[in-house]
Amino acid sequence: MMRRDLIGYGRTPPDPRWPGGARVAVQFVINYEEGAENSLLNGDKGSEAFLSEMVGAPSHPARAMAMESLYEYGARAGFWRLHRMFTERGLPVTVFGVARALEMNPAAVEAMLAADWEIASHGYRWIDYQTVPEDVEREHIAMAIDLHTRLTGSRPLGWYQGRTSPQTARLVAEEGGFIYDADSYADDLPYWDRQHAGLRGGRAQLIVPYTLDANDMKIVALNGFTEGEQFFRYLRDTFDQLREEGGRMMSVGLHGRIAGRPARARAVARFLDHVMASGDAWVARRIDIAHHWIAELPA
Repeated sequence: MMRRDLIGYGRTPPDPRWPGGARVAVQFVINYEEGAENSLLNGDKGSEAFLSEMVGAPSHPARAMAMESLYEYGARAGFWRLHRMFTERGLPVTVFGVARALEMNPAAVEAMLAADWEIASHGYRWIDYQTVPEDVEREHIAMAIDLHTRLTGSRPLGWYQGRTSPQTARLVAEEGGFIYDADSYADDLPYWDRQHAGLRGGRAQLIVPYTLDANDMKIVALNGFTEGEQFFRYLRDTFDQLREEGGRMMSVGLHGRIAGRPARARAVARFLDHVMASGDAWVARRIDIAHHWIAELPA
């Protein structure tokens, strides 16, 4: 029987001893999904209905041209705006790259690699895997790794499916080659998952949790932020609280088609400058955080 861990670190989380005595580790993710979403062009039964300016849009059994163009904005313009903001400040990024999306924009992949950003796997397709048969999901994981490796020159070491199935964590552990899995929102710190250790030769899987609250997806959700100032304040207050506590990690989730819009990008830029001005934040790629955790707090 699968059991849930509702205890975690409890009252006394471990001290990760972040490099340079940093009070908080900050990790920025740019999700690159554009072109891999649901579409008749991709052989799907209907159009995409998730994470766009058209909140609550239905899936149509035909091409939805407005939805397609909203996603196209992320690849054509939004990604490049975020890319300029981070590279001008010299701040590292982890990209959650859907393999089929990366395949459709070689220039973006080249820019990610030139900036020394980590490109983690965001799966093969940007679809909901909740009811996808296990053998199909396993095949998609293998296809994602293969395509990712051909596009970037190396296999992905981080994994984030995002729209998971009950089998995803087990299948990722079974594959065995990922240093970390990010399909969790369960903590403010990385942790070791031993539930599927037998599939990894007795080795626990490192989990580097992600975020759905400090995430621009809340801007295109019915319960989310309505404008950039709210987003900036939420990011700032999250950072300030974690920094005050010390020894914590903050993840920030961004998308070219959402935070890459001009007004929202200004809010992100203000937050980047706030983090840099603190003087005691370690801004790192997720793979760097994973390697640090393995060295300081091994399983």
